[in-house]
Amino acid sequence: MKILGIIPARYQSTRFPGKPLADILGKPMIWHVYKQAKKALENVIIATDDNRIFETAIALGLNVVMTSQEHNSGTERCYEALEIYQNKTDKTFDFVINIQGDEPLIEPKIIISLSKTLNANIQIATLIRKEEEWQNIFNPNFVKVIFDNENYAIYFSRNAIPFLRDVDKQMWGKKYNFYTHIGIYGYKSCVLEKIVKLKKSKLEQAEKLEQLRWIENGFKIKIKKVDYLGHGVDTKEDLEKVINLLKKQGYDKF
Repeated sequence: MKILGIIPARYQSTRFPGKPLADILGKPMIWHVYKQAKKALENVIIATDDNRIFETAIALGLNVVMTSQEHNSGTERCYEALEIYQNKTDKTFDFVINIQGDEPLIEPKIIISLSKTLNANIQIATLIRKEEEWQNIFNPNFVKVIFDNENYAIYFSRNAIPFLRDVDKQMWGKKYNFYTHIGIYGYKSCVLEKIVKLKKSKLEQAEKLEQLRWIENGFKIKIKKVDYLGHGVDTKEDLEKVINLLKKQGYDKF
């Protein structure tokens, strides 16, 4: 089973333009993500739509492909990147793992954990964690998930799900185990080709969550529980937190 790790990297960002090139102790953020991913997977590429990111990656010796600027999601960019890379190298990959480009501290064991979930019977897989923070249960930026007895996702929502009737909201976390989604996916390559061709669904448009399109069209998403609290970078304040964490770990230069 061959897996290709793909890191989608766009330059444009509403809250943090140029984020993939943000400096972290002398190296751009995308370099840190790439190096962490390479500790978990043999084959990793960056998929970008911007010449600045492309040229920076080339200069640093990172595998990178240029993709269209017309994509609406990282999933779409991953599929184009898969096609480009397979044609370029004459290699074929059974699965793709979509790795977020704004997680410079992503732990390789998380990527490995997801890769071990993938097999011939899996269409799509992703990771979740038990939510320990009461505030996050009701924070729409933390996507919640419910799943069946075989660990396949039933639904993802920005709301707290399930709704606990007749229970004070401050007690919800004590009365029920809520789970939040970690935004890393593994797709069977042939399934990735199918899902990027699907039209946007009503549930997806309501929640602004593309995985609901896949569920609405009958695709099954295997979930795996992990103990992981990521350090995603959405703002310059987040970037400073990551830099400080690295300094505490002794990584003051590269």
